[in-house]
Amino acid sequence: MPVSRRRKTIFDPIHGSIALEGPSLDLVQHPAFQRLWGIRQTGLAHLVFPGANHTRLEHSLGVYGVARQMAETLALDRERSETLACAGLLHDLGHGPFSHTLEPSLREARGFGHERRSRDWILGAGPDPRPAGDHRSPIPRILERHGLDPREVAELVDPSVGRRPSALGPLLHGAIDADRIDYLQRDAHYTGVAHGMIDGDRLRETVRLRAGRIVFAEKGRNAVEGFLVGRALMYSAVYYHKTVRAAEVMAQSAVERLPEFPSGIEELFGLRDGELLSELRTRGRRPKDLAERLLDRRLFKRAWGIRALRPSERRRWTGVARSPARRRALEDRLADALGLPRGDVLLDLAGVAHRAPSLDDWGRVAVLEGDRIVHPFRSGGSWWSLARRPPTLWAVSAYVPPERLPSAGPALGRAARRVLS
Repeated sequence: MPVSRRRKTIFDPIHGSIALEGPSLDLVQHPAFQRLWGIRQTGLAHLVFPGANHTRLEHSLGVYGVARQMAETLALDRERSETLACAGLLHDLGHGPFSHTLEPSLREARGFGHERRSRDWILGAGPDPRPAGDHRSPIPRILERHGLDPREVAELVDPSVGRRPSALGPLLHGAIDADRIDYLQRDAHYTGVAHGMIDGDRLRETVRLRAGRIVFAEKGRNAVEGFLVGRALMYSAVYYHKTVRAAEVMAQSAVERLPEFPSGIEELFGLRDGELLSELRTRGRRPKDLAERLLDRRLFKRAWGIRALRPSERRRWTGVARSPARRRALEDRLADALGLPRGDVLLDLAGVAHRAPSLDDWGRVAVLEGDRIVHPFRSGGSWWSLARRPPTLWAVSAYVPPERLPSAGPALGRAARRVLS
């Protein structure tokens, strides 16, 4: 099959015109990529921010556009530029319904996350959603037809442990990368939350490649600082909003309460958002109830929580957060203690499980001062306390159906202390 020479332009509300040609134009027509139309970028955040209906497909096109602009700034050759851009385009192929919402469930069921599923697609090992009679080429064949190595694209999406990392890796997996530059701007635009309005143009224009490392020109330092603070604020304002978290633990519980979980549900991670909710309504009383509550926006309410944890308490809760089975058992014990049906008490341990950025994370961000590479963020500054603060004030939260709140709320704290002791 001859290499495509056509060119199309996507008009994107965040980055303006994004040109598709060559491998990208062929890849976007693949069913695995088109599936991303049906997956919301911000999971269930639209239940709080009604405009947040943008999809993983839009985000993937945006990352592709940012990666291409970075490649132009760095004056990469054609092969490296196309490899980076295609990796940006395909990096989210493996996401399940509602994006990151079901990531913990995927890791429990399969032992790996969406990055590995994306890698499998790129290497031709992923599931095949093509309808019968659809003879479009698999993704690795498309890449090879355009002179690209699928393994190099896959390594940028999901780097292998033990393999020497690519010099271009930080452009997709760095403290400041094409992925984050797009999603902060895109999520801020569609949620209406201004905290993510970072200076993406300046970041793209000031990226440099020095001695095999990604650095930013001195004139881009203000944009770098704005990015670090903006990312922290978006986490607290949007991604860890208490009502968004309520919806997410409900969706997660609906999947985890399936009789066949954690095995036998692989096909669910290949569905779109609406398809998953429809499927859950056929899979038993508890999944059906939770799915219908999400569809009707009858969300669980926080009935009890802990803001500050002593070191011994944090160790205990961290152990629970790392073991979904322990968390579910604790939810059931709390429900039993209150005389509620199992599944009516859901725990949110995001405040415990979240890993705050360390000085090492931001310490890798390098800035040029003249010809010298410096790391201005290796020591704390005035921005540090804001960038490092927890995304939620609640370390532990317990949610119940709203109709249970008047009776369960006052008793839940007592039951939790009794059960946990």
